[in-house]
Formats: sequence, structure tokens, C-alpha cells
Amino acid sequence: MVVAVNIEIMRSFVELRRFASSYAELHERLEKFERDTLDRLDGHDEQLKEIFRDLHHLINPPPKAKRAVGFRVREEND
Repeated sequence: MVVAVNIEIMRSFVELRRFASSYAELHERLEKFERDTLDRLDGHDEQLKEIFRDLHHLINPPPKAKRAVGFRVREEND
């Protein structure tokens, strides 16, 4: 039973690594496509710049604010 669980954990990490590498590959391909496209258009097309900015935002979203963990003590007003 323990061996089977360890095997599943290792498979999960392998799949996670595969996913991360494909994500990095997607980012690299987007960067290359952006450079090639903007070079061909001499950077004059504002709509393409907006599209690339939005795609970068989707690939690298800003970090979310973390919620505090634990209990909060309410201060009572006298």
C-alpha cells in the first residue's frame, strides 16, 4: 500500500514537471512570435501590442493577496 502511494506521488511530480516545461515552452514561443510580429510591423500596430500584453498577463498573472490564517480577536468598545 505504501509503495503504491509513493509511486503515485512520483507520477504526480513527473506530470507536474511535464506541465511546467510545456508552460515555459508556451511562454518562449509567445515571446518569439511577439518579437517576429512586431519586427515585421515595425511596432506601429497598437492593437497587437495590447493583445501581447494581455497574453503575457494571462501567462504570468499578478500574485494574489494572501489571506491571513488564524483567528482574529475583536476588540470590544466600552
